[in-house]
Amino acid sequence: MKRGESFGAVRTREVKIPSGDLLLEGELSVPEGARGIVLFAHGSGSSRFSPRNQFVARVLRERRIATLLFDLLTRDEEAFDLKTAALRFDTRLLAKRLVDATRWLDRLDEVRDLNVGYFGASTGGGAALVAAAELGDEISAVVSRGGRPDLAGEEALRRVISPTLLIVGERDPVVLKLNEEAFALLGCEKELVVIPRATHLFEEPGALEEVARLAADWFERHMPDS
Repeated sequence: MKRGESFGAVRTREVKIPSGDLLLEGELSVPEGARGIVLFAHGSGSSRFSPRNQFVARVLRERRIATLLFDLLTRDEEAFDLKTAALRFDTRLLAKRLVDATRWLDRLDEVRDLNVGYFGASTGGGAALVAAAELGDEISAVVSRGGRPDLAGEEALRRVISPTLLIVGERDPVVLKLNEEAFALLGCEKELVVIPRATHLFEEPGALEEVARLAADWFERHMPDS
């Protein structure tokens, strides 16, 4: 499918999102009759092409939820980060860019009136929660997949008011413990789901499908049709 053409009642196009002096590359997909839009915050070393997040995004679009998958770092930053790994763990920087992308969507007629949600993976889970804490009730819901909500910090976690779903694999013990500790700090509507036999990347048969179903159900519940 070429970018920008209509396919199965979904309109997809490449976009460039301003953040300070930078332009972040992304892919915006809007199904007909969209009820909301979810921005994806990718994990360390990943990008908008992450096959796991692309899979979840397709499931969301089947539920009439638009998606914005975009790179939180530029290509030059990614190249630099391969040597230092400094930027991918800079939760505040990544959260700021997520907020910038959310503000940018406010200027697009096709999505400006939609409910907004965040889907964070790995280190992106922390960034999504920091951005949600800043934007308050502007964010309808947050989902974290194998995330690092601990990276958001106690102060931000306590300020999150968006309904938040944390999804972790049973066989990802370190991340599971970090999620349990972060979960205890959240004062919003919340749920922690542990996927049986799943490891950090949810590569086991049926694991990613369950993640996508849980995420879609959560966003659908908190993005009522207008």
